[in-house]
Amino acid sequence: MTVKKLENSSDVKVVAEEVKILTNLLNESTEQLVGKELFGKIEQLIQISAKQDYQELEKQIADLDNQEMIVVARYFATLPLLINISEDVELASKVNVLNNTEQDYLGKLEDTINVVAQKSNAKEILDHVNVVPVLTAHPTQVQRKTVLEITDRVHNLLRSYREVKNGTINRQEWTEQLRASIEILMQTDIIRSEKLKVSNEITNVLAYYPKALIPAITKFTSRYKKLAQKHGLDVSDATPITMGMWIGGDRDGNPYVTAETLRLSATLQSQVIFEYYIKQINQLYRAISLSTSYMKPSHEVMHLSELSNDDSPFRTNEPYRRAFYYIESRLVKTERDLVGITNQNSFLKEKDLKHLDQIPSYNNAQEFKADLEIIKDSLEENRDQAVVKSYFTEILEAIDVFGFYLATIDMRQDSSVNEACVAELLKSAEICDHYSDLSEEEKVSLLLKELKNDPRCLHVNNQPKSELLEKELKIYQTARELKDRLGEDVIKQHIISHTESVSDMLEQAVMLKEYDLLDKQKARIQVVPLFETVEDLNNSREIIKEYLDLDIVKNWLDSQNHYQEIMLGYSDSNKDGGYLASNWNLYKAQKNLTAIGEDRGVKITFMHGRGGTVGRGGGPSYEAITAQPFKSINDRIRMTEQGEIIQNKYGNRDTAYYNLEMLVSATIDRIDSKQIVSEDHIAEFRSSMDEIVKESNRIYKKLVFENPNFLSYFLQATPIKEISNLNIGSRPASRKKLSDFSSLRAIPWVFSWSQSRVMFPGWFGVGSAFKHFIDADPNNLKELQQMYQGWPFFHALMSNVDMVLSKSNMEIAKQYADLCQDEQAESVFEIINQEWQLTKEVILQIEGHQKLLSDAPTLQTSLAARMPYFNILNYVQLEMIKRDRQDEVHGVYESIIPITINGVAAGLRNSG
Repeated sequence: MTVKKLENSSDVKVVAEEVKILTNLLNESTEQLVGKELFGKIEQLIQISAKQDYQELEKQIADLDNQEMIVVARYFATLPLLINISEDVELASKVNVLNNTEQDYLGKLEDTINVVAQKSNAKEILDHVNVVPVLTAHPTQVQRKTVLEITDRVHNLLRSYREVKNGTINRQEWTEQLRASIEILMQTDIIRSEKLKVSNEITNVLAYYPKALIPAITKFTSRYKKLAQKHGLDVSDATPITMGMWIGGDRDGNPYVTAETLRLSATLQSQVIFEYYIKQINQLYRAISLSTSYMKPSHEVMHLSELSNDDSPFRTNEPYRRAFYYIESRLVKTERDLVGITNQNSFLKEKDLKHLDQIPSYNNAQEFKADLEIIKDSLEENRDQAVVKSYFTEILEAIDVFGFYLATIDMRQDSSVNEACVAELLKSAEICDHYSDLSEEEKVSLLLKELKNDPRCLHVNNQPKSELLEKELKIYQTARELKDRLGEDVIKQHIISHTESVSDMLEQAVMLKEYDLLDKQKARIQVVPLFETVEDLNNSREIIKEYLDLDIVKNWLDSQNHYQEIMLGYSDSNKDGGYLASNWNLYKAQKNLTAIGEDRGVKITFMHGRGGTVGRGGGPSYEAITAQPFKSINDRIRMTEQGEIIQNKYGNRDTAYYNLEMLVSATIDRIDSKQIVSEDHIAEFRSSMDEIVKESNRIYKKLVFENPNFLSYFLQATPIKEISNLNIGSRPASRKKLSDFSSLRAIPWVFSWSQSRVMFPGWFGVGSAFKHFIDADPNNLKELQQMYQGWPFFHALMSNVDMVLSKSNMEIAKQYADLCQDEQAESVFEIINQEWQLTKEVILQIEGHQKLLSDAPTLQTSLAARMPYFNILNYVQLEMIKRDRQDEVHGVYESIIPITINGVAAGLRNSG
């Protein structure tokens, strides 16, 4: 029996019922706010869009004035947002129902552990598996934090709808609360008036921890250990999920990331977890009111109690409470010492807050845990198991996962910056005047000599330093201080963008050496190469071979349990070579790099730089991980979570739990699974893929790099210029001028194609490449169908194209093409449209389906419900772009295009 995906178990009737309630309230609120006449125009647009009469839709929207446009844009940007909330509520409900009633779904943790428990190495797998979602702030998260807070209120109200239906909650009062939230939403600025600062991005992402991530991760970890224990497997030290963070440490192309933002990121993270611990201790203090009149605590508890300054006469017989008071005193003192603030939510008395200097800090989080375990053990000795399970499980798991730092911050910089800094250091130390002019062999030889034989810090001299070098050195100094203060796990990796050689990696090592973050024997921070372009992926094998064979690198790996992380870039490889070339070269690179590591006794682990869209490595997480090459996941995998995807996956604790469950279950499945298809068949499949990808890459490059009109088409027929002006991220959309294709960042590139509904990066070149292969031999179609049925990688590849095509709309895309001011640029659309039609035909042939999304009925229903609404948004966007390019949009009306961008992103869900 095939186990269904949980998303395909959703009750579409319930969703439809809730969407109807939300839509009616939105309609009533909008009509009340703007009057019957304008609301009548909105209703008319909905009717025209439902009939797919796009010519009439275009005409009606063109007749609206700018004031009317604001209202229409707001209405249709809000509606898909409300639909999303209803679907999220249903998913959250289904997660709980299926778990509580012991029903199966694809990726359910219990089923996964039941399967792996039968293996002889089950304990080893479950002990060591570690999945790390790394939260990033890229220019795709278009919703304001204020809007997210309002939608959270709507979400929480909608979750109580079942209680409304059975009469537990008063329907009229509930409806009015929901109406109030929608009225506020309709009159709140959706778009930021100022560009985000890095500090804003940090606080925005950290908001997901208290409400969703901390409770979801602790619940998941506890359940993970209990399920393993059922099979006699003690995995008490396992951390199947830990978290990562890029914001504040990722300075590649972002001039606003500095030593101060790195310190701020670490400090705010620490504050978040201390706030959580103190709230938990507050709860324990109030709850564990056991008296010595009825039980006998352990000697260790009595010792903690005696150390406490809690002198309330009411606590005389309550040693547990006195002990918690002492623990909280130490915790508050520790936070003050580590991050420089005194927690305002503590229950400590004013006199004790003034005398914190008399209280010892915790040296590390495990000391804090040890104090709690003293109390836990005493309770268990007194047979208070229910108390322990109810009050201690979550906080003890949290300490192991989050420590005092919450999430590991990654540092990242471009290889060219490292080279410039190292060249300056070498020159100022009178070692080499023209480092950048050396050959690769000469660079490696010189760098190794510095790393092995020169104990000096090269920056310690009286030579003046460039602004760039000063800035970089301060960042490394701050990283050293943070590790010394908050522990080794606060920063563990430094990623090098555009890694093209071994010298790129050794230059990074020299920079780390400047502040003793690395020496010839050990590395406190690992050097992580990022291979981004197709060419870099192809060259990665030789680079990693040479690097791992260096004696000094072997020493570093000895200090890091023989793990070497490698980051893979999905966005740039896609922009560089197209969808098939990107995915296939990523697949081959993983396979080759894993084998290189195996030969040398090194565990190669991968950091996947994925985004939300298929063009950036996105798609369903479970399928994405199980489609990784056989043996390419040892026990650790990290992946970026970006933009709208963070809200979609981790917006509430239940959907966060489910998405984390999918990541871990898929990882265990991939570690544990055997190769289904024979090696001979796989070899044939790979040979076929090489042929197909070569043709796909040729077609992609012929249009993107060789057609002189392509860049002009892209700049005119997508809202890239408008996106570049949005206040949606601290990072610039382009490294140089916008008209330079090579410097255009991959993220706004993908985002722009999503807005124009072409979805170009997720499919272009697929149709022609497969047709070329099929036409070469009548048996080739059958081979592709076998690949689809028996090879997880190829199945995921095709399913993602299917999904992307279903969200594209070439009728609307043609309207964007009409924005082009010259016919030659507009002619590019015909090439794209023909390829789209061909790709759809071929994909359906390979899948054996009659229509798109045949395997995803819930998504099919969801898109059918929302398409008429956000199709209207595209036409509003088109009309406003026309007016803006004719200089007819000023003042408050400049917000209309950003509102439509926001709405389309919400409607598509995986926009970035």
